[in-house]
Amino acid sequence: MIPDLSVVWVVVLVLTLSVVLDRLLFRPLLRIMREREQAIRSARELAEDAAAKAKAATAEFEAKTLAARTDVDRQIDAMRREALDRRSELIEQTRQEADTAVAEATARIRAQVDEARARLEREAGGLADAVVERVLGRKVS
Repeated sequence: MIPDLSVVWVVVLVLTLSVVLDRLLFRPLLRIMREREQAIRSARELAEDAAAKAKAATAEFEAKTLAARTDVDRQIDAMRREALDRRSELIEQTRQEADTAVAEATARIRAQVDEARARLEREAGGLADAVVERVLGRKVS
């Protein structure tokens, strides 16, 4: 059995078609698919790198923010301590001034009391003499 010439033509055409399809369709299609896979792989790597950098930047930002908050808290505490110390100094100064003023006022009042007592004693002697003169009708020596 010898194959018919049409079968040979079909085989030749199929082989020719497969070579043409391979060169014109499959190879370019496979090349494009490989390029896309490479592009996807590259994009994925870039995305992973960007995510890692973003995570690192976020961690750095949080660390700097925490450090800044700690520094601000430390400054606030220092200012609060200074204000409390200043307040204590002012209270002590005011207390000393008040004690001094009270002591001066007490000394003035004692001096006034002593002066008034001496004046009253002098006046009392004079009044006693005046009463005696009136009652007795004569001057007492």
